[in-house]
Amino acid sequence: MAATGDNGDGHPTIIIIPPLFDEANRMRRTLVLMMHALAERGHASILPDLPGQNDSMMPTQQATLSQWRGALASIAASRREAVLVASWRGGALIDDAATGAIGWWRMAPQAGASIVKTLMRARMASERESGQPATLDSLRAMAQAGSIALAGNRLSASMIAELEAAQPAAVSPLRLATLGDAEGQVAGSPLWLRAEPGEDAAMATAMAGDIARWAGQCVAG
Repeated sequence: MAATGDNGDGHPTIIIIPPLFDEANRMRRTLVLMMHALAERGHASILPDLPGQNDSMMPTQQATLSQWRGALASIAASRREAVLVASWRGGALIDDAATGAIGWWRMAPQAGASIVKTLMRARMASERESGQPATLDSLRAMAQAGSIALAGNRLSASMIAELEAAQPAAVSPLRLATLGDAEGQVAGSPLWLRAEPGEDAAMATAMAGDIARWAGQCVAG
């Protein structure tokens, strides 16, 4: 788990929930830069290692969405100070588990079924290149029978089933951030769509500023 900063002037701690699976790898460096930018604004921040992810000792194929929700709930409940949750893409599928948060910030929230389809299509493309074509139906059957390797992650049948049914929950107060150059938008590009991990320091600063402003509004009520 990565953490930065000490809260100043009663600022809430920001709990960061990155995109899921391979998209998290593409965003991690920029999110760490964002955490440093938040620290400069007086906000401590936490980037937790969910069960089966990063430095967690649990094998990925044993992890479930329910376990991730439970882990986030425990992290949020353990904080004595106020917390605000910031999530990206599939991270929005679990961010509501932090029930005591003073607010939520989301960027490009994504339905779980869309995540599963994207992961399976990536495997289909890989298998076509190796001369072993697969279909969505055959991969779904494989996933139902046991664990399946998708985009470098071996996921259980339980994880796939939970993802298929998951939608970002309604939370309030919520700031739904969008990328763009217009007023009220966050300048940057969708790093989660890149073929390789990237870094965008300007976007990190822009996201930190937007989250800090929203946190201030949530504190003010």
